[in-house]
Amino acid sequence: MPTTVDLLYGRHIEHRREEIDALLNELGFDALFIHSGRPRNRLFDDQHPPFRAHAPFVALVPLPFAIDALLEFRVGRRPRLWYCQPEDFWHLPPAEPAAWWADHFDIERVDSAQAWSSRFRSEGALAAIGQTQDLAGLGERVALNPERLLHGLAEARTCKTAWERECLARANRRAAAGHMAAADAFREGASELQIQLAYLRAVAQDQDEQPYRGIVALNEHAAVLHYQHREASPPPQSRSFLLDAGADEHGYASDITRTWTLPEYAEYAALVNEVDALQQRLCQALRPGVSFVDLHRQAHLGVAEILRQSGLVSMEPAEMVDSGVSAYFLPHGLGHFLGVQVHDVNGQVDADGHALPPPERYPFLRLTRALAPGNVVTVEPGLYFIPMLLERLRQSEFGRRIDWARIEALKPFGGIRIEDNVLVSEGDPVNLSRQAFAALS
Repeated sequence: MPTTVDLLYGRHIEHRREEIDALLNELGFDALFIHSGRPRNRLFDDQHPPFRAHAPFVALVPLPFAIDALLEFRVGRRPRLWYCQPEDFWHLPPAEPAAWWADHFDIERVDSAQAWSSRFRSEGALAAIGQTQDLAGLGERVALNPERLLHGLAEARTCKTAWERECLARANRRAAAGHMAAADAFREGASELQIQLAYLRAVAQDQDEQPYRGIVALNEHAAVLHYQHREASPPPQSRSFLLDAGADEHGYASDITRTWTLPEYAEYAALVNEVDALQQRLCQALRPGVSFVDLHRQAHLGVAEILRQSGLVSMEPAEMVDSGVSAYFLPHGLGHFLGVQVHDVNGQVDADGHALPPPERYPFLRLTRALAPGNVVTVEPGLYFIPMLLERLRQSEFGRRIDWARIEALKPFGGIRIEDNVLVSEGDPVNLSRQAFAALS
């Protein structure tokens, strides 16, 4: 009897195969090859960074760490997977293909890329996706990474299948458990490194399996948007904690951020609660046809209202947004598409591939299109106290309208970000992250 996983994945690959057949017919290709990729050593070194397979490959077969595998699609035929299992005593060879996904392919086991490279020399118009250095020299008739084909595959990925939604929900449940363990470690006075280890233990994944390098930031480190270090020793006094971390499920990512403080810091705790409330209102606004650029402006208006109500800035919200003052406290974009890539594809083009660049005022906004059913997006407003930006604000014409004494008192806390992963549906949005946390309570 097929399981739910079998059925969901089977429908997923059949749906994607039909889309690929239509694309190949439209563009005049007889076949499409998608390479999983291969590791590259660092310069003058025999070590390579952690490897992850190319996203177009992982979106079709759940092997995020497969090296030198090749997917082959031909119109009207069952897809074929050239599965590379080299003979190797230095490294553990890849496991046998699992039936729940492998039964949907013709599997060809090979011990090197040379075993499948001859397929590129067959007759016909061929398209291939992969790195030039991995696929070069495999035939003059091969179109490498053709733009229209890449756009078509990427556009299909913007609307998630039932299988993909289930993977994203599971990745959220994994990450939620890690966030709760990390929060407990923070309250116990742990260092950033100790918190990271607690997170990985709860998620039950190694760092190299994570979809991205998590941000583990105590105190003023939370003011660095992509803080990249993890102090091994605890600070003399822990005041605040920001964690931006996800998990992987068959190659699909979760991307969750939470901010915590301790009971004795009531003013900062109140700001965290206000940002959290704003974030939930924005999540509820995710409906088909809604412009994400408009939502980004709503995020700025919401942060501006928090600044006004708290007395940190003596300006009306609209004036703060229109003058750019709110951007000193919220310098990043509201969110992005999510899938097999954390910053998933086609966020700044329309369905036909025409560019939708972010407004000049919001250069870091990664998602600029109207929402559609099946989109999964992050929603991550923030309120930061970034010394470099605050100094610019102090020197601006609006500097006299800021309560600098209170700002100085808040700078050691760094900043606040709250981020959830949300599915846009035909009806109410489905907040995968809040569901995951609720299941733990």
